[in-house]
Amino acid sequence: MKNYDGKTIFEKGRPGRRAFFPEDLNKREIRQIEVNIPNKYLRKSDMFLPSMSERELAEHFINLSQLNMSVDTNFYPLGSCTMKYNPKINEKISSQEFFRNLHPYMDKRDLKGLMYILNDFESMLCSMFGFDAFTFQPAAGAHGELTALIIAKKYFKDKGESERDTVIVPDSSHGTNPASAFMCGFERVVSVKSNEKGEIDLIDLEQKCNSRTACVMITNPNTLGIFETKIKEIAGIVHKNGALLYCDGANMNALMGIARPGDMGFDFMHLNLHKTFSSPHGGGGPGSGPVGVKKFLKKYITEFLETQKENAVSVKAFWGNLSVIIKAYCYVKMLGFGELKNSSVLAVLNARYLMEKLRNVFVLPYKSPCMHEFVLSVNPSELNGVRTLDIAKALIDRGVHPPTVYFPLIVKEAIMIEPTETETKETLDNFASIMAELKNMAKEQPQKLKDAPCKTPVKRLDEVYAARKPVLCWKDFLNSDKQGFSV
Repeated sequence: MKNYDGKTIFEKGRPGRRAFFPEDLNKREIRQIEVNIPNKYLRKSDMFLPSMSERELAEHFINLSQLNMSVDTNFYPLGSCTMKYNPKINEKISSQEFFRNLHPYMDKRDLKGLMYILNDFESMLCSMFGFDAFTFQPAAGAHGELTALIIAKKYFKDKGESERDTVIVPDSSHGTNPASAFMCGFERVVSVKSNEKGEIDLIDLEQKCNSRTACVMITNPNTLGIFETKIKEIAGIVHKNGALLYCDGANMNALMGIARPGDMGFDFMHLNLHKTFSSPHGGGGPGSGPVGVKKFLKKYITEFLETQKENAVSVKAFWGNLSVIIKAYCYVKMLGFGELKNSSVLAVLNARYLMEKLRNVFVLPYKSPCMHEFVLSVNPSELNGVRTLDIAKALIDRGVHPPTVYFPLIVKEAIMIEPTETETKETLDNFASIMAELKNMAKEQPQKLKDAPCKTPVKRLDEVYAARKPVLCWKDFLNSDKQGFSV
């Protein structure tokens, strides 16, 4: 951070400098190709590009890269997003030429290796999570939800039960759950409340589940990091009313090799390969959200070894984001089921260890044993007005990426913490001591937290203003007469 001067690459450039000297085209015979481009599309001025030497260019981008927090550089306890360490060997394998050069329209004889991988991986996922088939098409978790709800829509249409227009979600659900329901044409999304343990209130669910219910969407463990101990009873209520039970698989990092959603009564689910199996989606992607189904729903998914089925749901071309699938496959093959289970055991152990260390530092709204993550709450009235956002910003100054904040919505001033399985006891102890330090600072020097971060090139932003009036390119370019350059 100390080497960053805050200037853009355009401000640093000087006329005449260059990092690349193209070959003198006059010394070569070039075949003239006549291209008929309409005049209105021709450039009216030189390209607006920075003029820098190669050394300046390297320095600029290396210094920028050192501003980043990542799973490779900092503790990254980003709850609900499972920012776990990504083994580099999986990146290397998935980027090999024999994978990069594959194309779905190649002769099927040249795709036998890939078909074996996909078939083998599907078998492993079915065995691990208790389903009969998977489709790898969906490109993210929300895409998987969407796929599952389209399946539900088709299923009830085929049964002649189109009056089922309602999807039920817990009050702690991911926001994508109701969004996916409305996108699929379901008219009503009903919220079921949580009880004092942080689990679904069975009485409330029984009252709201009826003949209009198409699907009940549940994350288990839920977004509070708590396992739904009454999941069998929940499944009984849902199926008694003729509805489908869907598992939002965002939190499978807690269950690998330990428990199978298919055995709990779930009819279908999505997995987040980009969270649970080796390739975290920091920076926005790419992702992979395969959907697993029980046998009676199998005809509604597009399988990679088949031609397009008449009634199957297709949400993406061919087999989905192949590089993410390959990385996840390598992760499972290298660990094996035994070590996958151990990964979950360690993830739960790390989370419970941190929860015990922090339960008296900040408020612990739900006392049930957590799984892979847990949720704390900051009480501003006891901390001189210091809020969760202030704690999150102050963590940046101490070299820790902030956890998820203000989610789930049922916890005021929430901080969701997920250490994952790869962090050491020393890292967890250091994080706990930092959190205790910040609480003491809130009591003694609250303004320091409200001003954080103080050690970053850019200080606290007005996030509301930035969201409503974003500036998406360099300010001098807005007043420039240069053309042909887009940011």
